[in-house]
Amino acid sequence: MTDGLRIRVRGQVQGVGFRPFVWQLARRFGVTGNVLNDPEGVLIHACTDTPDAFIAALDDDAPPLSRVDAVEVEHFAFREPPTRFDIVQSEGSGAETRVTPDAATCAACIADIEGDDPRRRGYAFTNCTHCGPRFTILHSLPYDRARTTMAPFKMCPACAREYADPADRRFHAQPVACSDCGPSVWFEDGAGRVPDGIATAAERLGRGAILAVKGLGGFHLCCDATNPVAVAELRRRKHRPGKPFALMGRVQEIARYADATDVDWRALRDPSAPIVLLHKETALPDEVAPNQPRLGWMLPYTPLHHLLLGAVERPLVMTSGNLSGEPQVIGNDEAREKLNQLVDGYLMHDRDIARRLDDSVLRNTAYGPMILRRARGQVPETLPLPDGFDDAPQVVAFGAHLKSAICLIKNGQALLSHHLGDLDDALTWDEFVRADTDYADLFDHVPSIFACDLHPEYRSSQHARVRAQGSRLIDIQHHHAHLAACMVENGWAVDAGPVAGIVLDGLGLGSDGTIWGGELLLGDYAGFERVAHLAPAPLPGGDAANREPWRNLLARLDRAGMPDVAEMLLPHAPHALMRQSIAAQMNAPLSSSAGRLFDAFATALGFEAAQTFEGEAAMWLEALALCAPSESIDAAYTFGLDAMGGALDDAPLWSAWHKDYVQGAAPAVMAWRFHAGLAVSFARRARRLVETGKAKAVALSGGCYQNALLLDLTIQALGDVPVLLHHKVPANDGGLALGQAAIAAAQAVCDR
Repeated sequence: MTDGLRIRVRGQVQGVGFRPFVWQLARRFGVTGNVLNDPEGVLIHACTDTPDAFIAALDDDAPPLSRVDAVEVEHFAFREPPTRFDIVQSEGSGAETRVTPDAATCAACIADIEGDDPRRRGYAFTNCTHCGPRFTILHSLPYDRARTTMAPFKMCPACAREYADPADRRFHAQPVACSDCGPSVWFEDGAGRVPDGIATAAERLGRGAILAVKGLGGFHLCCDATNPVAVAELRRRKHRPGKPFALMGRVQEIARYADATDVDWRALRDPSAPIVLLHKETALPDEVAPNQPRLGWMLPYTPLHHLLLGAVERPLVMTSGNLSGEPQVIGNDEAREKLNQLVDGYLMHDRDIARRLDDSVLRNTAYGPMILRRARGQVPETLPLPDGFDDAPQVVAFGAHLKSAICLIKNGQALLSHHLGDLDDALTWDEFVRADTDYADLFDHVPSIFACDLHPEYRSSQHARVRAQGSRLIDIQHHHAHLAACMVENGWAVDAGPVAGIVLDGLGLGSDGTIWGGELLLGDYAGFERVAHLAPAPLPGGDAANREPWRNLLARLDRAGMPDVAEMLLPHAPHALMRQSIAAQMNAPLSSSAGRLFDAFATALGFEAAQTFEGEAAMWLEALALCAPSESIDAAYTFGLDAMGGALDDAPLWSAWHKDYVQGAAPAVMAWRFHAGLAVSFARRARRLVETGKAKAVALSGGCYQNALLLDLTIQALGDVPVLLHHKVPANDGGLALGQAAIAAAQAVCDR
């Protein structure tokens, strides 16, 4: 017997070139033995007299797409002394490890498609272990070619040699392919199919055409972003009058048209290749993002995109390829059927997409990155649970009704699914149900606890009741889940003490049966207390008040004792009808929603339209406020307190605004003072909870905190108290499932 070491590496270590990396390390340090994949990660058997440097390098020098969570070392006895170091066959089955997210094309593969090798020059599916598709092509684990959408493409001898050579960067890269053996790309329209697809697509785009382009997680609708006629026509065809379009450009296009900081460039160049919100520099047509100071940019993230952008030599609109409200199209026949009336042609390929993933969206703030939509390139990455969750059972949580997502807890990790969308849409609902089954199968997940939102009419909550089938089901209040999601992301331990949570969003059912949305909570994973909230105001027309901001302004001004101002600002509104509805409490529920307060104030400053997408009025108001000259936070509008001291009354805000309005204050100044007033009113009360020892920190969550100005002003007003923020998990309802799962898991741990 020969003494050696058994080294277990846990984390994101499969499908990222970790075994050849270990093989090369072993040669470097003179280690003999072997390395293999198994259901728990990577397993190394090593024989060496100097193990410390080898073990340290496993984490310090790990491949770019890997994430090492733990390196565990114990004694191992070899039957015979090994004479070399080998990569051996994988063992076992199951899903104790995790799948690597899709990764943008690496520099070496870009060099290949621009190089002289005829197998890969101009080849749209070039990849290696450091980049390329992963989650979007995977049918099941383990991650082998036969279980991916690359299975129909048999490797040619040259690709097979690269795949089998541990010294090659394509060693065991499951999607490895070249022009001799891999997928192909073509252009098609009503006149037929053209094999030289990219060149034809570029020529058509240059002439103003609108195309459907098959990407990594679905189709995009694409046109020349510098052509106002083409962009306006795309808006008309897609029935999308105001929501900003995403853009794709090479480094030179982004540098020309946007003001990107070094931090922005790092985000753009990340392997996840998200859409990053950037300030405008040189004007593109206003039709790209009407009335918005920022544009959402992404770099090309597949070889196909690199080749197309190189041929077009201008920025392109790259917006989700779908009918309005439906999920993104992923299949070729599906695209031909559904996108036929939207596009003039298709840039297609024959590698199937196993699961649809939208592009991730990120915004950088003064306090770090903020994920707005968690999708391609960022899932299925897991988040480690904080201390105290070690013994948590397997849990699944089903999130919200809008911006839906699912969260699984297993083995001390939380897996938050990709963005699924609005469950009112039948096809999105089908996708939600499919994702539930898909994630459970893929990660061998068998939950004993189910969690959902308190609202019984959310389709996600109804689904949870069906899925639980007699198992433990926990209903969780919406804003408590927001608070818990922020706590989990920041590693807040189960026994770390209570947190003051400022949770500002659109709507969520409160524990008292009313509609909440502007909340100051004091709580932990086990429970919460509602310390303060915006004073409830009617929502005339119910759901219609979410779409038509003028309804909220009418109700707010009437409540503030300013009906004459409402009639002056809204001369064509049905004042009497709305007031009758409010007085009779008919279809006019009370709500403390911060989102609806944003809508009302935007209308007071000139936002006249009905909202064509969620948050449109609030985005308009933030953009307006950012044009204001710098002011002292003391200039903020103020909120009063009701007799019980719990409700923040907005009547003083409207009185102060009207005084500014009459005196001719600039709309931008009034917009800034509104933001500051909301921030200061909540921050001062939250700060007091920390200063009096009732809370250990302040967490900021809810969709309103995607507003970078509101975030900045709140943090300024909080001063030096500890603050927990969202970075990797959306502050909006896309992060809600994480909070639900954590609360359910913590309750299970405490019950034991």
